[in-house]
Amino acid sequence: MGISALTPPTSPEDMVETTLEFPDNRLLIDLCGEFDRNLAQVEHQMGVHILRRGNRLAVIGDKGAREQAAAVLRSLYARLEAGRSLGAGDIDGAMRMGRPVTPTGEGEQIELFNPGMELRTRKKPIEPRTEAQKAYVANLFSHELGFGIGPAGTGKTYLAVAVGVTMFISGAVERIVLSRPAVEAGERLGFLPGDMKEKVDPYMQPLYDALNDFLPAKQVEKLMQEKRIEIAPLAFMRGRTLSNAFVVLDEAQNATSMQMKMFLTRLGEGSRMVITGDRTQVDLPRGTVSGLSEAERILKGVKGVSFNYFTSKDVVRHPLVARIINAYEADEATAG
Repeated sequence: MGISALTPPTSPEDMVETTLEFPDNRLLIDLCGEFDRNLAQVEHQMGVHILRRGNRLAVIGDKGAREQAAAVLRSLYARLEAGRSLGAGDIDGAMRMGRPVTPTGEGEQIELFNPGMELRTRKKPIEPRTEAQKAYVANLFSHELGFGIGPAGTGKTYLAVAVGVTMFISGAVERIVLSRPAVEAGERLGFLPGDMKEKVDPYMQPLYDALNDFLPAKQVEKLMQEKRIEIAPLAFMRGRTLSNAFVVLDEAQNATSMQMKMFLTRLGEGSRMVITGDRTQVDLPRGTVSGLSEAERILKGVKGVSFNYFTSKDVVRHPLVARIINAYEADEATAG
């Protein structure tokens, strides 16, 4: 691959240092980032110190952290060798996917840099950044019905839409259908200005945001006019059969038992369906059973159905989001 770990130092003082050699100085510059900010990100999150010496990087720290950081640096360099870009999110993903390696790092780079998990969209490639996300994406391709359950910011909906766009572009499905309950609207929906689309669009905005991340705006508009992409409230799904489509139900914790059963039975020939939700954010009236929890109980073990679970460790938004989720979970545990 073009990177080699040099002969380990022998003096006791140097035993806390792992030195890596990078033959292409241009790629090394990209690896380090402007003002070495990429190295600073690795240092901060992995608890190591990195020194640059010509075309070499010395990683200093305790053995476990040092070897993990070295594996991450090799993986990122491999990414650059493959002609890929390198951003803060890519570095974060590599660190999340990292694991202890041998001094040479051989055999582990495939785990860290795995082009096979890349989702190709019209705007940019998308990659899972955690092991849970990686398993989730794999299941969405291999199962006809997949559930993604976990807190906000873990990429449940984002990755589901990315898989849908990838399958749509490849011709595996003919259309994309995105839906979510508009439970906050309730009886006030009729008082909102505009036609029905204008009334419900604010509740669908997160789905529009995800879609516009993967396809040019003009193409999204054209595909929606052609009904090859649909974004609609859950209530609009009744009576339909969704064939040859990639279907996503977001915020499923706010679907009632009847709505969930109705939606699940819309699945038609040649279609894939993804249900995403967060069991801690149910907005249904008190005493109403969440259709997500019920479906989880009933469908566990059913052939063709997969369940993937996320935790605060999988949050890929601002690091503070993970700490906020942890704080709330700890408070609920104490209150319970």
